[in-house]
Amino acid sequence: MVITSAKNIRIIYMGTPDFAVAPLKMLVENGYNIVAVVTVPDKPAGRGQKLQQSAVKIYAQKANLPVLQPQKLKDEEFLNTLNQYKAELFIVVAFRMLPEIVWQIPSLGTFNLHASLLPQYRGAAPINRAIMNGEKITGVTTFFINNEIDAGKIIFSEKVEIKHNDNAGTLHDKLMEKGAALVLKTVDAIACKNVDLQQQHESEDLKPAPKLFKETCKIDWTQKPEEIYNFIRGLSPYPAAWCEFTNRDKQKISAKIYSADYENIEHDLPLGTVKSDGKIFLKVACNGGFISITDIHLAGKKRLSVREFLAGFRDIENCLIK
Repeated sequence: MVITSAKNIRIIYMGTPDFAVAPLKMLVENGYNIVAVVTVPDKPAGRGQKLQQSAVKIYAQKANLPVLQPQKLKDEEFLNTLNQYKAELFIVVAFRMLPEIVWQIPSLGTFNLHASLLPQYRGAAPINRAIMNGEKITGVTTFFINNEIDAGKIIFSEKVEIKHNDNAGTLHDKLMEKGAALVLKTVDAIACKNVDLQQQHESEDLKPAPKLFKETCKIDWTQKPEEIYNFIRGLSPYPAAWCEFTNRDKQKISAKIYSADYENIEHDLPLGTVKSDGKIFLKVACNGGFISITDIHLAGKKRLSVREFLAGFRDIENCLIK
């Protein structure tokens, strides 16, 4: 059996956001042979509509790596370019679904890093959904890509604890660090031909991780306190859970909630009723208790602590939030 040196393998790396930068950076700093990086095209963003580069592109340019930004992954010119690099392995982290004509190119295969313990939480938002569902454990998984979304054979997985005060941001960072190390471990195992692939098993209790949309991020005050607490932290800091306040002029104002506490206590208030002293606390009645908001962002304003918010919005006692 011929064993290839992991650092001699010609690798093309594909990714877009910050989560994908850490594994790429670790590969580069440890001397792995990244021959090219593939990421999304620059896109206009913000009020000035200036072209914004992906986090992966920004790092790749600093590391003097060739960057490819195809509009379409089946474009003939792009496919020709990929083949010219003669890569033996493709690594995909937080990119997009690859067509078979792409992932079948390298002789050693194409593997993906996913931020969950597959087969649980397949889909676009595994970090958010795990916290929103109140999970205590999640993790990262590497697997060989096939024609189904996040369903290929598992190479390795590593568990990560979700603490009670974790939000999507803190868990993202823990999984990013763990995932970067797992990518290196995976490359080394593939090089040594020391991979014991595990088939993903289908069952009725699998939880999906579909993409998040604004309408699915609205707080439902009919839920129990801990469920709403998990919902808020699972969406913080991005895209953020939200609700609607009614101001003194009976106008509805959208507000994002970034952090909160909760208490389980029986009450007879209408769900969504606001209780506040106008100075230091603001809590909302829900099913079997209250949510105490601690960090809020009104539409068109800056993000505020609850004390800062109440200093300018005191007439809120007994209002209803929807």
